[in-house]
Amino acid sequence: MAAGEVCVDASLVLKLVLREPDSELAEALFARWQADRVRLIAPAFCPVEVDSVIRRKSSTGDPARRLSPEQAEPAFQAVQMVPLRVVEEPLQRRRAWELAKLLELPVVYDSHYLALAELRGCEFWTADEKLYRTAKEKLNYVRLLAEHDSR
Repeated sequence: MAAGEVCVDASLVLKLVLREPDSELAEALFARWQADRVRLIAPAFCPVEVDSVIRRKSSTGDPARRLSPEQAEPAFQAVQMVPLRVVEEPLQRRRAWELAKLLELPVVYDSHYLALAELRGCEFWTADEKLYRTAKEKLNYVRLLAEHDSR
């Protein structure tokens, strides 16, 4: 696997700007990547996905877990500072389709992250335990934040 870049998904990026379980792990991992000059990559829709989650958390859902405007705006500003490079590979769409079928995923969003990492020869990191459990046996480049040792 290429050491110069990693593919990250929205679930992992959100851990940096929202106070959630494992946010400290995400911060430590991103700090290590920054120190090691590792480039963070994601499919083109990732920033929209991240922004949508922040917006949804600020407008709907359980009032106890809802983001106030005073929380949502700084989260939105902070996420724009994450040095995420949007990348599109020529065969990504086809490979994402194949991976969705292989892993029996009902939609292709997650498989686009997986396809991008595979085509770039890098690791894919997620905080999504369900996706990790689905993919880990068939794809050796999938990593889960909760299993990261921050030491």
